[in-house]
Amino acid sequence: MRGRSLGAWVGLVVVGSLLLAPLPAMAQRAPTATGSAPAKKPGVARTPWGHPDLQGVWDFRTITPMERPARFAGKEFLTAEEAATLERENAEADVDRAPKAGDTGTYNKFWMDFGTTVSGNRRSSLIIDPPDGRIPALAPEAKKRFDEMAAGRKGVETDMPRPGAWLEDVSLSVRCIVGFNSGPPMYPAAYNNNVQLVQTPDHVMIYNEMGPSYRIVPLNGRPHLPQTLRPWLGDSIARWEGDTLVIDTTNFKRETAFGRYAGAYERLGGSGPNIHLVERFTRVDANTLLYEARVEDPTTWVRPWAYQLSMKAATEPIYEYACHEANYSLATILEGARQRDEEAARKR
Repeated sequence: MRGRSLGAWVGLVVVGSLLLAPLPAMAQRAPTATGSAPAKKPGVARTPWGHPDLQGVWDFRTITPMERPARFAGKEFLTAEEAATLERENAEADVDRAPKAGDTGTYNKFWMDFGTTVSGNRRSSLIIDPPDGRIPALAPEAKKRFDEMAAGRKGVETDMPRPGAWLEDVSLSVRCIVGFNSGPPMYPAAYNNNVQLVQTPDHVMIYNEMGPSYRIVPLNGRPHLPQTLRPWLGDSIARWEGDTLVIDTTNFKRETAFGRYAGAYERLGGSGPNIHLVERFTRVDANTLLYEARVEDPTTWVRPWAYQLSMKAATEPIYEYACHEANYSLATILEGARQRDEEAARKR
């Protein structure tokens, strides 16, 4: 969260130690066939074994929206004046307001960290494909899935279980299983927009502040896991394409719901386990890491689509985001749901 909480970051230290401890010996090994060192280009920092050095903490906050606003329809890039106007409007809107009647409210603005600037390349949207900067239309199967889901939750508060439902009805992020913006794929959201990369010749670790969550991705050319094995974060394998690290992820779980950022979840239709995700990491310069995510699922969208983030080098470390801390809020959510159900039953 904003200011990075000072909780212990034991998980990161342990994982980092496992990866870094054998580094001197590993650095002497010849890279594997799939991770062979590319031809060196001037100006790109390299690891001792010759690959581009992507390591460090990267900040992906931005006020650039995922989808292109109607006011910028047909315009891929903003002028400097338009970007400055958006940043000014964002600053003016970034103030606390009293919650509506009956609304318990949420964190005040102090805890939010969406960022204050547009993307460094001044794109009008993070989406780069399709060219209109908009999420493609839902496939018929996804539209039906979403309509059924919406009907089942009609009149039910966000993150509140449906009548008679149990814990599994609460979102994964509220249950502290996965972060809402940590992915895969990653995208900017309310806070914790930071990621750390650690490399060895045959693995890369992606540690997200949100969650927290981490992926240890092999570069050894192994195939994907059998379809019957589905980790929470999917199954990721990696390869190098020139100076770009490419991570291919499949085998997501049914509960995967990519894209719960404001205004897009309905259009995503509750994407499911059939997503094929390809992420690309390219070191642009000492302070910039270009991240691109391309998603494909014919049972959710009529065509693949992609977005791009320009991540900035951070000067501070990532500390553990202790999402759980006993997570007593879950008991409160369930208690509130039961009281709501009992009240509804009395009225009937």
